[in-house]
Amino acid sequence: MVPVQCFFVLSALLFFIGVFGFVTRRNMIAMLVSIELVLNAVDINFAAFNRLLYPEAMEGMFFTLFSIGVSAAESAVAIAIIINAYRHFKSDSVTSIQNMKL
Repeated sequence: MVPVQCFFVLSALLFFIGVFGFVTRRNMIAMLVSIELVLNAVDINFAAFNRLLYPEAMEGMFFTLFSIGVSAAESAVAIAIIINAYRHFKSDSVTSIQNMKL
């Protein structure tokens, strides 16, 4: 059995890699992947805390499945917005979208 602390370390690494990628990248697709890394870190925490606190219960697993569903919907909407912005601005950089006017 893998100790629960290993899952917490993996989750922390994924979280910090995701935050670093979101802060440093200017490409919208790379930023979306970074957000997905952060959400995956949250999913690992749900499962690990469920195993640590309530080993016979399944609430953490249900939260993880719900979070994966929300992440999939968020990714689909974000990719649609990115494709629309790319068609309009011919760039996937965040700086080109910052110049939008109402």
